[in-house]
Amino acid sequence: MEAVILYSFLFGLIGGIVRGLVGIAKYLEKNRANGRLNAKYFLISIGIAALVGGVAGSLVSGDWRLAVIAGYAGTDFLEGLYKIKMKQGFEI
Repeated sequence: MEAVILYSFLFGLIGGIVRGLVGIAKYLEKNRANGRLNAKYFLISIGIAALVGGVAGSLVSGDWRLAVIAGYAGTDFLEGLYKIKMKQGFEI
């Protein structure tokens, strides 16, 4: 059982990393004139995306494909939630 959760976490981690890389690629494409990316920002962004993806992947243990998708979507979900809360001023 623990091995299944670990594998799901790892595949979710992969999904989160892919999502983080897609987000950074979008940022660089949008800000083509600037074209620079802070290494610290890059590593923190990828690390957080990987962690969130791993947690999301571990919640859907069983199928590695679903874990990758959950890892990708989990990070996307948090990004959307952050944008909504920013517009609302983080009121609870």
